[in-house]
Amino acid sequence: MTKVGFVSLGCPKNLVDSEVMMGILAREGYELTPRADEAEVLVVNTCSFIEAAQKESVDAILEMAEHKKFGAAKKLIVAGCLVERFRAQILEQVPEVDAVVGTGEVERIMEAVEGDLRVLPAQPPAFLYHDLTPRIITTPKHAAYIKIAEGCDHPCTFCIIPELRGKFRSRRFESVVREAANLAKSGAREITLIGQDTTSYGEDLGLRDGLAQLLEKLAQVKELLWVRFLYAYPNRVTQKLLDTIAAHPRLAKYMDMPLQHASRNVLARMKRGSNGEAFLKLLERMRVTIPGVSLRTSFIVGFPGETEADFEELCEFVKAAKLDWMGVFEYSDVDNAESYALDEKVDAGTITDRRKRLMAIQKKVSRENLRTKYRAAKNSTFIALVEGPSKDNPLVWEARLESMAPEIDGKLYLTDIELPDGEVAEAGDVARVEITKSDAYDLVGRVVEILPRPAAQPNAFEAPVSSIPPAEKLHRIATGAPLRVLS
Repeated sequence: MTKVGFVSLGCPKNLVDSEVMMGILAREGYELTPRADEAEVLVVNTCSFIEAAQKESVDAILEMAEHKKFGAAKKLIVAGCLVERFRAQILEQVPEVDAVVGTGEVERIMEAVEGDLRVLPAQPPAFLYHDLTPRIITTPKHAAYIKIAEGCDHPCTFCIIPELRGKFRSRRFESVVREAANLAKSGAREITLIGQDTTSYGEDLGLRDGLAQLLEKLAQVKELLWVRFLYAYPNRVTQKLLDTIAAHPRLAKYMDMPLQHASRNVLARMKRGSNGEAFLKLLERMRVTIPGVSLRTSFIVGFPGETEADFEELCEFVKAAKLDWMGVFEYSDVDNAESYALDEKVDAGTITDRRKRLMAIQKKVSRENLRTKYRAAKNSTFIALVEGPSKDNPLVWEARLESMAPEIDGKLYLTDIELPDGEVAEAGDVARVEITKSDAYDLVGRVVEILPRPAAQPNAFEAPVSSIPPAEKLHRIATGAPLRVLS
């Protein structure tokens, strides 16, 4: 049986594409292996969103190419966003690459493995998986992503997603609901909905407030603890969406909304529009409608034309917004992006300095938020989803609260997972925890109660291998979770 190994780089949206390709190959009888040195076919699913991601993708391709020289590999396939940008160059400059699979050709992975899939006529990516598409879930059994849409129609000048992923297109409502139900029956306690702009979900299908309708339906899946979504676009956040989140306990009281900046000048050059004052009003409306909501955003510093005054305005916004979680990206030129041609470029040293200054402000905000929300709440307990032993210290376990999205936010570290009666928490358990310490980004606590575990579902089954992690140092790591095949 031919063994195939995957390296999946970049965002959760890319990971879902990798899982679909794995599912197609597993259905056709291929064996998936986490060991690059024993794989006969290697697939590198690349990211090309920013310069650093592009470099990491190239490094991964070159590293996997070495296995064709000195390992068992007979075929190397490059997939993903980098292919959409540099299809011909990859084939010309890395002779070890045997085939390429763009973001719109995910379902053609078999052609790449068994035949010759090299240069195809240029065409907008159009692939969109559905609930009947084979897919192998590589995240821990208790949590999974669902991609509800693909592509993007927003004209942001710093972004080339429309070129890499095509026009915005939503999955069918019923297809998403069926996939969520299947995942829940397979043991998922948390579902995270993803897409380039989840808040536009359903617009192309003629649905009004499509995301709100979808969330309301998913909130009825009784096996789920939390349903959350990422990547909200500010001007698509409706009152109906906020009211829906507030009304249903299973919908995580959590909003991820990349704002990108707070200066009207910079936002205009980004073709995002709005301003910091309008954002503060929106954040206040979220907090009033959804009591206790946790808010996450991301910003870009050093965008062409960003003056020191613009940056100071962003700093003051971060102090005023008191966001729970925040990421900061350093602007880098991408030759296909509209911002590449903009003047008034900011030098690299200034960009790095601004990122550090902004994160220093957020560190203080985050420390105070965690102390106020959790440590100051005397004699209070909180519901947590237990993840498993920490990768840094196996003597300590990791968990997440409703306010923490997988992989991107802080963590709750559990120093004690055993109850007085001898019961011990397991990965995927829902537990009531007491917080004993807070830091700048993380919490420390102990389990005080393990909530009843859901009954096993007879139609959930596992693949006959233990895990499909790509190489650890290339982003996706072994979870120890059994694979689940959804088809």
